[in-house]
Amino acid sequence: MTETTLRPVASMPERMRAFLFLNGVGLLTLAVLIGWVWFFALIGRIVLWPLPVDVPVSIPDDGRAWRMAHMEGITQGLMLMALGLGGRFMALTQRQFTWFFWSALVTAWLFTVPTIFNALFGTRGLAFGGGPFKPGLANDIIYLFGWPPVLAVHIMLALALYGLWRHMKISRQ
Repeated sequence: MTETTLRPVASMPERMRAFLFLNGVGLLTLAVLIGWVWFFALIGRIVLWPLPVDVPVSIPDDGRAWRMAHMEGITQGLMLMALGLGGRFMALTQRQFTWFFWSALVTAWLFTVPTIFNALFGTRGLAFGGGPFKPGLANDIIYLFGWPPVLAVHIMLALALYGLWRHMKISRQ
């Protein structure tokens, strides 16, 4: 191991912070798009007044599922933006920042994207085989995609707390 991977970095590198913020904005943009799809699902057509567009569509209209997908995009996007901005208050090694960065991205994107497929396929992805919800291949695939972010969120939070603790300890001196 090189000395730079073991020695704490003063704060999260600027480029890494910018990429977290960029991904957060990407998730907020996805949340807006999900909101439009949800809107079109509710009214059963694509209508964009005053444009002369009126196209009937057949999109599954489970409001709870679309709300979940919409709110995941917003919540996870804001989380990444906050981590990008707050990264200057963490003191971790280069390797720890790399783990933090990738675990944050896995957490945010893989907690958001599968919820879109839940809304489209009428599943919940909360239990293999469906549990009390609709069973099927789509449910099982979505369930399996839920495991990486479940692990990643714990890595991300542990490193964030550790990095903040180290920053507070160092800045106290």
